[in-house]
Amino acid sequence: MDHAQVIQTVSDATREVDGLRGLFLSGSYGNGCADAYSDIDFILVAEEGATDRMAQVWREAIEQSGEIVLWWDRMTVPVLINAITADWVRTDVIILKPDQMKAHSRDRLKPLFDRDGILGTLPEAAASTRPNPKKALYQFEEFIRILGLLHLAVGREEYINGVLGVFHLRNLLVELMIEETGAPNRGGVLHLNRLITDEQKALLTALPPPVAEREAMIEAHLAYARAYLPSTGAQAGGSVGD
Repeated sequence: MDHAQVIQTVSDATREVDGLRGLFLSGSYGNGCADAYSDIDFILVAEEGATDRMAQVWREAIEQSGEIVLWWDRMTVPVLINAITADWVRTDVIILKPDQMKAHSRDRLKPLFDRDGILGTLPEAAASTRPNPKKALYQFEEFIRILGLLHLAVGREEYINGVLGVFHLRNLLVELMIEETGAPNRGGVLHLNRLITDEQKALLTALPPPVAEREAMIEAHLAYARAYLPSTGAQAGGSVGD
């Protein structure tokens, strides 16, 4: 099934279920940014919330769209179910009670059915989000902590572990870049092309690759430090030299 067929199938399978008040597309399909590679994010509004009965209703609806090969039922978040079917269509659903919809906005949802007119009670647009200082401080300190392990990797000749350190530094640099751009409709990191600038992409591309060899590992750590630390200084309102 293509994504449009999956959406229609799931909507038809849940529309008449007792206790269900609404089904909405969120994520990329909700805000109009979806492409052929997007997963399908749903919000299911149920009077009883994310109960075992609602989880079973959702599983039966997804099974009508294809054979399920992965099913994570409220494992990472108490209201979230992730599924993948045999043709690799990825669906996520958050199951909420009606009064839990207040955190959402109309510009990021597309109703499939809405028995109680929930959409009309929501704000038109989400409030702009500001950087989280606590999260930012943790990430700054984590970057420095990982960078500070370089001498250990060199001293013990743990060059493979040094490569893992480079990957951690890269992830933290990417997170910082995304915060710097403040891109709307952030979505997931798999949409990185639309979240960072061409200048940031060029910087990431030019950084040395992680190689499990002494000099290459040292140079990679130092290159990421040169890229990251001046930005953290700007974020903090000061400046950090090389």
